[in-house]
Amino acid sequence: MTKIIIGVMGPGDRATASDLAYAYELGQLIAQEGWVLLTGGRNVGVMDAASKGAKEANGLTIGILPKNDRNTISEAVDIAIFTDMGNARNNINVLSSDIVIVCGMSTGTASEVALALRSNKKVILLNNTEESKAFFTSLSKDNVFIVTNPQSAILTAKEIGHFA
Repeated sequence: MTKIIIGVMGPGDRATASDLAYAYELGQLIAQEGWVLLTGGRNVGVMDAASKGAKEANGLTIGILPKNDRNTISEAVDIAIFTDMGNARNNINVLSSDIVIVCGMSTGTASEVALALRSNKKVILLNNTEESKAFFTSLSKDNVFIVTNPQSAILTAKEIGHFA
């Protein structure tokens, strides 16, 4: 049976303290569900925090990296996939995820949300501004879900993904 892959996307260098705390907890909760965590794989921001949380809970982590540079990998990534595609790797991130959970916002993150919605993927927004919530909801009312904490993100993922 194919493993459930949950993509956690969010800011790298510009992640806030709350983005990092939520991402870490999301990683833990995803691992506790037995799901696989997929991130951008770098050793900064939301991708690093989520990977560290998942590893602490003995989860499996995949990192889809923008460059061919081993020095940028999060120490908590089990499977590193080097794309040497820069931001074009964002499409791989979202297409490889069953559901995308967005923790915080940046321009790169916004591109991932847009690509996910264009691909008819379900997107859960956590810790986003009112402006980003309104914008992305206006693009796809049926595929954007707003939550206020990591536990709600997991419950929503189970419901919309029909995961047992």
